[in-house]
Amino acid sequence: MKENNILITGGAGFIGSHVVNHFMDKYPNYRIVVMDSLTYASNYDNVNGLEMGVHGGPRFWFNERVEFVKVDIRKENLINEVFNYFKITDIIHLAAESHVDNSINNPNIFAQTNVLGTLNLLNVAKNVWGENSPNRFYHISTDEVYGDLKLGDAPFTEQTPYNPSSPYSASKAASDHFVRAYARTYGMNCVISNCSNNYGPHQHDEKLIPTVIRKLVNGEKIPVYGTGENVRDWLWVGDHVKAIDEIFHNGKKGHTYNVGGDNEMTNIDIIHKICELFYNTYTYAESPITHLPPFPIQYVTDRKGHDLRYAVNSNYLQTNLNWKPEKNFEEGILETIKYYVIKYKGNIKNYKK
Repeated sequence: MKENNILITGGAGFIGSHVVNHFMDKYPNYRIVVMDSLTYASNYDNVNGLEMGVHGGPRFWFNERVEFVKVDIRKENLINEVFNYFKITDIIHLAAESHVDNSINNPNIFAQTNVLGTLNLLNVAKNVWGENSPNRFYHISTDEVYGDLKLGDAPFTEQTPYNPSSPYSASKAASDHFVRAYARTYGMNCVISNCSNNYGPHQHDEKLIPTVIRKLVNGEKIPVYGTGENVRDWLWVGDHVKAIDEIFHNGKKGHTYNVGGDNEMTNIDIIHKICELFYNTYTYAESPITHLPPFPIQYVTDRKGHDLRYAVNSNYLQTNLNWKPEKNFEEGILETIKYYVIKYKGNIKNYKK
């Protein structure tokens, strides 16, 4: 029987922590090794049941199912140590700098982490496993590599040419190309997925949906870029995790899969929806909210190079593998609001109008 020592990079981040918890619950025979550098956007508390401790070798936190190591993927020598110490058999690679605004202000860190970090992982995997190895290298990317769409355009497919607009999306596009090149040149067992915008618990405060909820909790204005008419396809993080599970286990070597939520909304519409659900569901214990709109929105200068619309066609994934998006958006966003209300304001009461 094949030993399964799965390295999950970025496993303390938003999507990565959900992947770790899902694999830990579903696959009791897997040994899961989480590699994360614990930047501002990561939190090892997102992984269920970790305890502090050092028991020899490079591990820092652990539980019965998970080994957690604080390692930056820019350090190839440390990656090599982790591979050999834990006898890594497969990789699910999520570690990345991901905030577009930060990439505009400091593009170099995105090239170093997203491009060179991915290249380090590929090199170590190739050297340890050997060429033409059956061991799987699964690289998780973004729909932003395709550029943007006009309002009437058909969604992105796996055949859409790359046309990245921001330093972030350019860095992810470059890392995608390196993964494909290593699959072609060295026969590595690589798969790639490009997902639309995720939402749900564990996302960092800087992202749109946590920002909206935090501003509502604090009674502050919600900043909206430009006119708020930019369109995104929203994907429940739990649905994405199920897609990752399916692609990791059953995706075809060398193939790319788009993962979308089939749920396009303008930024202003999603902000209005969150405001409506928040006001209809929560009140401050000390001063109950008894009104709905006008919503506390403040339009701000648009982001540089702000893509108009992202939308992915996930028919290839849905047709060839056992997956489809299942979470109802209103149900998912209510669950998300609840998580962040508890995080930002513990004394908010739940009530119905």
